[in-house]
Amino acid sequence: MSIPVEVVNGKFAGPRLWLSAALHGDEVNGVEIVRELLARIEPDTLCGAVIAVPTVNVFGFINGSRYLPDRRDLNRSFPGSKKGSLAARLARLFLEEIVTQSTHGIDLHTGAVGRYNHPHIRGNLNDPETRRIAAAFGAPVMMSAPAPVGSLRHTAANRGIPILLFEGGEAQRFDSYPVAVGLAGIQRVMDELGMYRHTPAPVSHDLLESKTSTWLRAKRAGILRLAFESGDFVKKKQLLGTIGDVFEREVIKISAPFDGIILSHVTHPLVHQGDAILHIAQLS
Repeated sequence: MSIPVEVVNGKFAGPRLWLSAALHGDEVNGVEIVRELLARIEPDTLCGAVIAVPTVNVFGFINGSRYLPDRRDLNRSFPGSKKGSLAARLARLFLEEIVTQSTHGIDLHTGAVGRYNHPHIRGNLNDPETRRIAAAFGAPVMMSAPAPVGSLRHTAANRGIPILLFEGGEAQRFDSYPVAVGLAGIQRVMDELGMYRHTPAPVSHDLLESKTSTWLRAKRAGILRLAFESGDFVKKKQLLGTIGDVFEREVIKISAPFDGIILSHVTHPLVHQGDAILHIAQLS
């Protein structure tokens, strides 16, 4: 079993930053972010090393699937094992060969198929080093969110390795905006860590932080008509959209539960009862 990796060793000593993408194989924005970053790194001026893994889940990447061939989610399979399932073995290999060899990590993701994520960072912001690099990244929103058990972020953090999870865009497509945000963010983190000998573009927006978020789910099946989308600010009780039938009868209104910003919205207009349709972060 192997994973494609490119290591760029700098001329000078410094941190070892790993970059991972396509842990979910159909989330390809991160693949483009890593490619563009590698094209810009100059080893003669680099302090430390960049360990780039653009397609962690090669199987899913080739097949355009979030999952491994056995339908397991690699990002719920850490720390893995040497003799378990394919997911467990791949997780263990990545943990031993990449994560434990690094001082910091950035894991790149997008929304699932049919779901668009506004660019944002997730991490344990109670950890000073994680907060430092999250602020340096400069994403539009920082979420101080607990990591799910079995995730790469949970496992790395438990081993004392500061890790950021970047979300931006939608699965199965490139989107220039989150790619640009992710690329600039990584460059700013490298500058903050002393890996760069030049100054990247400064953050041009206010840094928003959230510790609380909620998913709004469809109360009935029907056609969803949203008045807002990811990145929009909303006010408590503001009308965000409606769900109705094809004749626009029996309409259900969707309202904001609090003041906040929309982190994610579903892109398909046909929804079923219980479907997640909007993810809203409450701002500090």
